[in-house]
Amino acid sequence: MVQVGTIVWLASELMFFAGLFAIYFTIRAVQPGVWATEAAKLNIPFSGANTVNLVLTSVWCQMGVFAAERMQPANLGPWWTPWTRAYGWRSWGMRQWYTITYLFGSLFVAGQVYEYANLVRDNLTLSSSGYGSIFYMATGFHGLHVTGGLIAFLLIIGRSFAVKRFGHKEATSAIVTSYYWHFVDVVWVGLFATIYLLK
Repeated sequence: MVQVGTIVWLASELMFFAGLFAIYFTIRAVQPGVWATEAAKLNIPFSGANTVNLVLTSVWCQMGVFAAERMQPANLGPWWTPWTRAYGWRSWGMRQWYTITYLFGSLFVAGQVYEYANLVRDNLTLSSSGYGSIFYMATGFHGLHVTGGLIAFLLIIGRSFAVKRFGHKEATSAIVTSYYWHFVDVVWVGLFATIYLLK
């Protein structure tokens, strides 16, 4: 039931982001001249690197899911063994994979904040134009969703320490968190393609 409920909730979130895409294309159709000047302020290489970072977190998150499905919350052996030939990264548990996902997901949010600071310095703000409004609304709401996912990772990691035995309930929580994270990543790829690449 938790998995079905999460999928239904993500479907409603998809409608929310579909509305933001509709606003974007409507404003772009009404004010095409603004796009020529405002879009030039975007740092596409930096945002592209930030996008690659976020996509990689989905890979690491899925590795954490595989570990959760094996009912393996923690690393096999001491914390330093993943770097030895005896164990390797394949011995990582859900905590290790979710921790690295959390760290690089946080790096993505920090990258967005850095980009916002540069754009504000270049006079692209929420109230500067229709372009600025939809840019900050779309990317800002996505950033809030990423932050929500990061909080969920902390709760899942903390819960794995709190329970005496990592069981089906804990594994299910880890899996549905991955659904949310993959959803957030896919939405960002769409936003990046639309806002940064589509001319």
